[in-house]
Amino acid sequence: MAIYLDHAATSPLRAEALEAMLPYLRDHHGNPSSIHASGRRARQGLDEARERIAATLGAQPREIVFTSGGTEADNLAIKGVAWAASAKGRHIVTSSVEHKAVMSSCAMLERQGFEITYLPVDRSGRVDPDEVAAAIGPYTVLVSVQAANNEVGTVQPVAEIGALCRERRIAFHVDAVQSSAFAMPEPDAWQATLVSLSAHKLGGPKGIGALWVRRGTAMLPQLSGGAQERQRRAGTENVAGAIGFATAVALGLDADHAPMIGLRDRLIEGLTALPDVERTGHPTDRLPNSASVVIEGIEGGDLVAALDLEGIEASTGSACTTGSVEPSHVLLAMGIDPQLAHGSLRLTLGPQTTRADVERTIEVTAACIARLRAIAGLHSRAVATA
Repeated sequence: MAIYLDHAATSPLRAEALEAMLPYLRDHHGNPSSIHASGRRARQGLDEARERIAATLGAQPREIVFTSGGTEADNLAIKGVAWAASAKGRHIVTSSVEHKAVMSSCAMLERQGFEITYLPVDRSGRVDPDEVAAAIGPYTVLVSVQAANNEVGTVQPVAEIGALCRERRIAFHVDAVQSSAFAMPEPDAWQATLVSLSAHKLGGPKGIGALWVRRGTAMLPQLSGGAQERQRRAGTENVAGAIGFATAVALGLDADHAPMIGLRDRLIEGLTALPDVERTGHPTDRLPNSASVVIEGIEGGDLVAALDLEGIEASTGSACTTGSVEPSHVLLAMGIDPQLAHGSLRLTLGPQTTRADVERTIEVTAACIARLRAIAGLHSRAVATA
């Protein structure tokens, strides 16, 4: 059986979430906007799911907008707030290591005449709250900073950033898609205005996410059509997905992550003991499951393919950028040499990961790196003598 170490890309669907979804896939088929009995039953399930998710955030159910996932939640937060506030100002502050959903949304707004400030990060990938404060100006309408990075796992100081945004009365969006697998967001503690979530990162189904929107926040919808989600997101809701989402959230609330942190640290220790392998991300302020490195002299994609042949499933970084020939924008922003950034490897653990899995991964990765370096050396010598 394969050793699955790509939980940052997606996590297995929890059995309890599947069981909770089955009646709404099999029996309760009504449209939640319909007023007949089948529609009312679907609406009841959707409302209960919304209430459960809101309760974990200390929020009101009406503040939860169901989306198709984290990407849509990010897009809705950034574009929706920016468009609604464009008469007041057209300046947005974000970081240079955000998820592609945030980066692409900001790039689209730039093409529409908005000014975007992309803040630098330090070598560990952290944003300095003082840099955020310095970037905010009279026409800033939104600050967007992730809770934790999806590639290197670094946790950001969102509470500090939220406090300074609150002082200046500026909307603050937090992409909590990765971090919510380990701790549900705390919108009030973060003093956030909007928070993005995704079910499949925490044992729920794919195709469902949510955006928490603080009551009273002005936001224009991206999808036009019906009046679903209080006219903030048109389209028939994914009732079964919402129920699976709420179930997965409840199951993860009391998890003890100390054993996973120990395995993560052992994995990083074992990999960085290999020649010319460097840890990426913060040494301690990182997600409990996230081990990431860069490796000199190889291509990350080649290593991932070699590991796959050995029954170990990993990635080079964000699943959203798989196939790109460009090095990770996150690693480049952290000051890592572009050539070295090509040799990135991301290993993200799950609840079922064992010590034996970690030790085998270290052993197999060492052998694969040595083999790939030997092949690269032979190729270089062949080219030199040609």
